[in-house]
Amino acid sequence: MENDELEIAIKVLLVDDHEMVRIGLAAVLSTEDGIEVVGEASNGAEGIRLAQEYKPDVVLMDLVMEGMDGIETTKQLLKLYPDCKVVVLTSFLDDEKMYPVIEAGAFSYLLKTSRASEVAQAIRSAVKGQSVLESQVASKIMNRFRQPKPVAPAHDELTEREMEVLRLIASGHSNQDVADELFIGIKTVKFHVTNILAKLGVEDRTQAAIYAFKNGLAE
Repeated sequence: MENDELEIAIKVLLVDDHEMVRIGLAAVLSTEDGIEVVGEASNGAEGIRLAQEYKPDVVLMDLVMEGMDGIETTKQLLKLYPDCKVVVLTSFLDDEKMYPVIEAGAFSYLLKTSRASEVAQAIRSAVKGQSVLESQVASKIMNRFRQPKPVAPAHDELTEREMEVLRLIASGHSNQDVADELFIGIKTVKFHVTNILAKLGVEDRTQAAIYAFKNGLAE
């Protein structure tokens, strides 16, 4: 009995609307050991259909195609086959395409300027659960995470009722006026005022009114 077992080829589906790109990829990948191109699709809808037929391990996905683009195709494909690995192969590096397809579940992201050996390695890495990102893509992602997240304004913490009370305070209403206007008790108004001051980080009603005017919460 021989110890060596036949290697199971990685099934790859090509989805690209440029025929010459598909022909070139298929020719190059056919020379790679352990990789088999099982189908070629010229658009997203055809890609979904062929994926259902061939159940590929990896899909090489273009992004810009007529009809269903690569982002939507990736979403639909991974809903059907969550274990399939989508490796994006595109000419585009803009944020409007890159981040949505990664959020949709794309496993790796390569540019069409990549060498054939890099594409083949990305395919092999994908089935092992290892993502491959073009260096420029990795840099953009890291820079995005390095950017400080915007701090939400303090008044975002106010409830709808507290916002009503704040606007009335800014308009010069006393606690009793606020109670009469909103049909609530004076103790409830005082409770809301205390919460407003704490959430806005101000010391008194005057500072709360100033805050409201500065942030366009009152006229």
